Amino acid sequence: MRSHYCGDLRKEHIGEDITLTGWVHRRRDHGGVIFLDLRDREGLTQVVFDPDREESFTLADSCRSEYVVEVKGTVRGRPEGTVNPDMPTGEIEVLGKELVILNKSETPPFQLDEHQQVGEEVRLRHRYIDLRRPEMQEKLRFRSKVTNAIRSYMDEHGFLDIETPILNRATPEGARDYLVPSRVHEGHFFALPQSPQLFKQLLMVAGFDRYYQVAKCFRDEDLRADRQPEFTQIDIETSFMNEEEIMGITEKMIRKLFLELKGIDLGEFPRMPYSEAMQRFGSDKPDLRYPMELVDVADLMAEIEFKVFAGPAKDPKGRVAALKVPGGAQLTRKIIDEYTQFVSIYGAKGLAWIKVNELEKGVEGLQSPIVKFLGAEVAMAIMERLGAENGDIVFFGADKEKIVSEALGALRIKVGEDLEMAQCEWAPLWVVDFPMFEETDNGGLTALHHPFTAPSCTPEELKANPLEALSRAYDMVLNGCELGGGSIRIHNQEMQASVLDILGISDEEADDKFGFLLNALKYGAPPHGGLAFGLDRLIMLMTGTDSIREVIAFPKTQSSACMMTQAPGEVSAAQLRELNIKLRKTP
Repeated sequence: MRSHYCGDLRKEHIGEDITLTGWVHRRRDHGGVIFLDLRDREGLTQVVFDPDREESFTLADSCRSEYVVEVKGTVRGRPEGTVNPDMPTGEIEVLGKELVILNKSETPPFQLDEHQQVGEEVRLRHRYIDLRRPEMQEKLRFRSKVTNAIRSYMDEHGFLDIETPILNRATPEGARDYLVPSRVHEGHFFALPQSPQLFKQLLMVAGFDRYYQVAKCFRDEDLRADRQPEFTQIDIETSFMNEEEIMGITEKMIRKLFLELKGIDLGEFPRMPYSEAMQRFGSDKPDLRYPMELVDVADLMAEIEFKVFAGPAKDPKGRVAALKVPGGAQLTRKIIDEYTQFVSIYGAKGLAWIKVNELEKGVEGLQSPIVKFLGAEVAMAIMERLGAENGDIVFFGADKEKIVSEALGALRIKVGEDLEMAQCEWAPLWVVDFPMFEETDNGGLTALHHPFTAPSCTPEELKANPLEALSRAYDMVLNGCELGGGSIRIHNQEMQASVLDILGISDEEADDKFGFLLNALKYGAPPHGGLAFGLDRLIMLMTGTDSIREVIAFPKTQSSACMMTQAPGEVSAAQLRELNIKLRKTP
C-alpha cells in the first residue's frame, strides 16, 4: 500500500508523488489548513491538507489521534522559517491530495506524547498502544539490531544455531522450575528450561564443536528490575577451547556490538579474582565506575572493649570493614539514617560512621558516637589506613562476612550514585577464579555456579578440601551488572562423580535428574565450555533504561503476571480432569 515509510522521507524526495500509511500522531488546525503528523515504525512526517481539496480536507478534519490512514501526496520543502531541525523529516512535508481512513480509533487510554507521564500498570495493560510510542519502538528496533549482529558474529566464527527442547525434565534446582503437566503420561510433568545447559553439553559430545542459540528460558522466582519469569539469553558452547579463548571470543563480540551500534570503545576487559572483588568491593559483580573500596580493619578492632566490633573481628567467619566516602561529611543525619535503613535490607543491624572534620586535631577532629568506644589510637590508625582527609565520612560494617560484604558493597553503589561519583561511563571486567562451593545455612555445600562446572584441581584435591577449590568459571560484568556467566564444563566421569558426591547427590538422584548427561560422558566427551549472556539485560544497559521490562515487547510484572492478557488464569475443571490434576484449596 505504501511507497515509503514516513520516517524515511528527506529533501532528496522533494517533488516525488508518494503513498504513506500509518497512525495519526496528532492533528492540528492552523487557520483553515489541517496538519496531520503521520507516524509509522520509522518516524513522523508532517502532512498538509489545503481546503481547495474539499473531500480530503474534510476527511483530514475528522481525523483524530491513532486513526489509521493512507495518504497520497507530493513531497515538498517546508516554507522558510518552519524547518524543524529536531525531526529527521523536518526539512520536508507532504502536500496531501488523497486520504483514506483505514480504521478509526477510540480515544486511547493515554497520549503517545513524549512528554506524557504514564504509570507502568496502565502502560502494561495496554502494551499494544504503549509499543506505538517512538521511544519504545526504537528500543525494540535496537534489540533486533543487536540480535542480528550477534547472529552474524557467531556465524562468522563458525558457530551453528541449533534449537534445544523447551519441554524437559525438572533440573536439580527443581523448586524454581515452571512445570507442565503431561496429559499422555498421567502424573508426570515436563519442566520449562531454566537454560539449555545439559543439551548444549550433549551437542558438544555429539561433535558439533561450536553452538549458539537465542534461547527462551524460564525461572519461577521473585523478580527484580532486571529479572523476568521468561527471559532470553544468548547461549554459547564450544569444544576444544580453554577459558581464555572463550573469554576472548565473547569479549570481542561485546566490544564489537558496542563499537558498531553505540560508537563506544569499551577497551580490553581487565580480570579480577572473585576473592579480590569481594574483599575490595563486597560484590562478585563490582561496579568499577565508582572509586570507593572496602577496607578491612578487623585487626585494629580485635582488642577494643566495644563488642559490636571486637566480636566479629575475632570471629573467623566475621568481617569488620570500612568504606571511606570522599566529601561525604556533607551528608546530613537524615540521609545517614536512610542509609542505615538501606543496609538493613542486607541483614546489617546498624551503620556506624565517623565524619572527618579536622584531621589535624587528631581524635578531637572526628565526629561520631563511636569514637569514644574505639579510643584515640585505634581511631587514628583507621584514618591512616583509609587515607582519610577532611570532609570525608567513613562507614563501618561488623558482622558475618557475607552480611558485611553485601551491605557495604550495596551502600558503596548507592552512595556513589547519590553523590554522582562515577569516574567513567562504562566499566567492564571479567570476574574469575570463583570458589567451586559455598556453605549453606545448614552446614552443607552447594555449587556456586552449577554442578557441571569444572574445578581447577584434581578430583583428589577437590575431595580433600572442597571449600578451598576454585572453579574454571568466569563472569562478564559491566557497570555492576552481570552480563553473562560461563565456565569450562566437567567432561569426564570421575570428576563429575566427585562433584556430585561432595554436593550430597546420590547416584540414584543423579541418574534420575540427569543420567542421560552422565551416560554421555562415557563416550568420548571432548573438553568443552561456554557462556550465556542475558540478552534483555544487555539491551537494558545499551539503551540506558532502568528495567528490562522496557526492552521486552510483552513483559510480566514483578508478580509474574501479564497485565494485558491477565495471565496466569484459571482453567476449567474439565481441563484439570483431563490432566488428572485436582486443586487443593489453601485454608
